[in-house]
Amino acid sequence: MKSGQDTPNYLGPIGEKWAGLSQSERDCLLKEILGPAKSRRLGIMTFPPGFLLSVVIPVYNESRWIAEVLRRVRETPIPKEIVIVDDCSTDGTRELLKTLEGPDTRVILHEKNTGKGGALRTGFAHAKGTVVLVQDADLEYDPADYPELLFPILDEKADVVYGSRFIGETHRVLFYWHSIANGMLTRLSNTFTDLNLTDMETCYKVFRKEVLDSIQLKSNRFGFEPEVTAKIAKSRSPRWRIYEVPVSYSGRTYEEGKKIGLKDAFNALWCIVYYRFFD
Repeated sequence: MKSGQDTPNYLGPIGEKWAGLSQSERDCLLKEILGPAKSRRLGIMTFPPGFLLSVVIPVYNESRWIAEVLRRVRETPIPKEIVIVDDCSTDGTRELLKTLEGPDTRVILHEKNTGKGGALRTGFAHAKGTVVLVQDADLEYDPADYPELLFPILDEKADVVYGSRFIGETHRVLFYWHSIANGMLTRLSNTFTDLNLTDMETCYKVFRKEVLDSIQLKSNRFGFEPEVTAKIAKSRSPRWRIYEVPVSYSGRTYEEGKKIGLKDAFNALWCIVYYRFFD
């Protein structure tokens, strides 16, 4: 039914009431009718005044995927800015990004490759939002999961949210040893942080901006994941509230551009220990 059309008779009094409501009032009514759980699944959200989500996307040689990722991020009905940091790509990504900038999208170019951690530090420094979300530049993670990731923060229950690939959502069946390594790294991280995460290595991490402002990040490449986890866990004043929610996952093969490897697994082991005891 197009905006401005008469309400169909079969909707009766409810339809007449619906037609006279603003979009925010309709969202509130639906949340009241459906309840919080079903509303979350349908992506029905209300935002506090001044809310802005900063979606930070580190990019390196993702010319094949970045346009589609950006399209999906832009489609999410959330007040947001998009901060893309190109980490000195050499496959035409930089040239493509120049055509993708817009009122909601800023592109920052690194003149030297620093790794995922370095690109994220740059993105975080430029983020203006009240909440910051990390989005990879491939199609492994789906922006349709943003509502689930944001609800614990919007409900004032969490300061940090991790999107877990291992607690119930669909996923592409791929590398057995990768899943074993992810599980081992998460368990080892939990041993040192005293958290009970199921997926420390997940891309989808969401932070209130004050959480990121309170810690100094140093890792390059994929050491960001264990470092930020350790530093959030060590905070005592304040003690940050951490939640996990399930997210869908469509992993890539190395032929499709997957970059993380065995070297990064050993580096993650070192980071887990180092950032727990020495930094």
